[in-house]
Amino acid sequence: MYRGREGQWAFYLHRISGLGILVFLMLHVANIASAMWGPEVSNALMKFYHQPVFQIGLLLLIAGVLYHGFNGLRIILMDFTAWGVRYQRQLWYGVWVLFVIFYLPFLLKIGGGILGGSHGD
Repeated sequence: MYRGREGQWAFYLHRISGLGILVFLMLHVANIASAMWGPEVSNALMKFYHQPVFQIGLLLLIAGVLYHGFNGLRIILMDFTAWGVRYQRQLWYGVWVLFVIFYLPFLLKIGGGILGGSHGD
């Protein structure tokens, strides 16, 4: 199941997306904590986060959350059903179908804002 095929890629991507979510949470907590130094610092940091590189990071975060969540459901099906492991490859492709369906609106809205110069405002 994990010999360089779909199961192996699902394993790697699940770990990478989880680490990406963790990095975001640490940045998020630091951003909220910046309010301790007053609204000037907090507002400057918020303005800093509206640069295009952070908007791309937002797209990556959304991708990570969607993949991690859908793949987590696949893992639950594999763990708690008698048929999950047998169909793990099909379930993984189903994760990607759901990912594309749910990610496309975010990509169009935020990506269009980045390309259009509005930076997600």
